[in-house]
Amino acid sequence: MTMDFLYKILYEVEEYVTLTIRSVTNIFRRPRYIQDTFQQMETIGVRSVLIVVLVGFFTGGVLALQTSKSLKAFGAVNLMGQLISLSLIREMGPVLTALMLAGRAGSGIASELGSMVVTEQISAMRALGTDPVKKLVTPRVIACTTMVPLLTVIADVFGLVGGWIVSFYNLRLNTALYWNEAFRAIDYNVVLEGLMKPVVFGFIVGSVGCYYGLGTRGGTRGVGRNTTQAVVTASILVIVADFFLGKLILELWH
Repeated sequence: MTMDFLYKILYEVEEYVTLTIRSVTNIFRRPRYIQDTFQQMETIGVRSVLIVVLVGFFTGGVLALQTSKSLKAFGAVNLMGQLISLSLIREMGPVLTALMLAGRAGSGIASELGSMVVTEQISAMRALGTDPVKKLVTPRVIACTTMVPLLTVIADVFGLVGGWIVSFYNLRLNTALYWNEAFRAIDYNVVLEGLMKPVVFGFIVGSVGCYYGLGTRGGTRGVGRNTTQAVVTASILVIVADFFLGKLILELWH
């Protein structure tokens, strides 16, 4: 029983790695389905902007609220901008944005591809000589990998705005002081860290959604089951990747 479970896990890991390698190598082979890629960028990225703005804004506000008491106790309220800036750009902005995209875009990709599998559209595509991985997977993985970093920047900016509003009205913190401290904390390493993580997270969200979508079995019930598994797996992998990336960055740059 245990060996069967291990074999199943190893088989799924092998299938997932094979799919991701094919999706990446397809970038360098014709045809490239550029129009499909831009459509996916619009679906995954542009339509997620409002959600990311709200998440970033209120995350910055909550950070300011929760840390204000501690900073007051140590007489360090003037460091509020620096604290929010580093927290958002290094950690909370990339992770929360990726988790939001796993719930919205990852589930959408899995359910869309799963529906195509159960209605035999994928089989028809193969019969017509079209590679489903090149036509469906590669554009979605590229869209997620490129749009998550852009959405993270938007979340970071609105998070800083949310933190500033709470700091201004709740702590009576000087506006110039807040923004000066916020920008002073952002150096080359912080920006690189804040943009490197979302690239990896976006790749995970896109590839996991495609893997579970194409692996759908069992009709409409299978579509729902695999969609849920795609969101759960992508969310867990994002958190695990965040830990190892954070450890790697600390070892290399600090």
